[in-house]
Amino acid sequence: MSRSLPRRPRMLTDAEHRRLEEFIPEINYSARYSDDNYEYRHVMLPKAMLDVIPKEYMDDNGVLRILMEEEWRGLGITQSLGWEHYEVHAPEPHILLFKRPKA
Repeated sequence: MSRSLPRRPRMLTDAEHRRLEEFIPEINYSARYSDDNYEYRHVMLPKAMLDVIPKEYMDDNGVLRILMEEEWRGLGITQSLGWEHYEVHAPEPHILLFKRPKA
């Protein structure tokens, strides 16, 4: 029985980061909302930003995969600690869904 090794974050190159910088001021953060267990928020990337995000950040269908913290922070998403990217809204692939446990 083989074990899969944990995936390592795919960090941006300097050139990739420079191409993404112009979009960072346009990233939009929703208000937070919660249920009994988690606090949630949506992060809306500018649609044009998807065209310059590295293909390794996409799944086989060309939709953003679930990103590790180092990856989404590398894209310019800034949030306090504890947030986890848990889903992408496939009909609107520029919307990333985040959650963190309630304290």
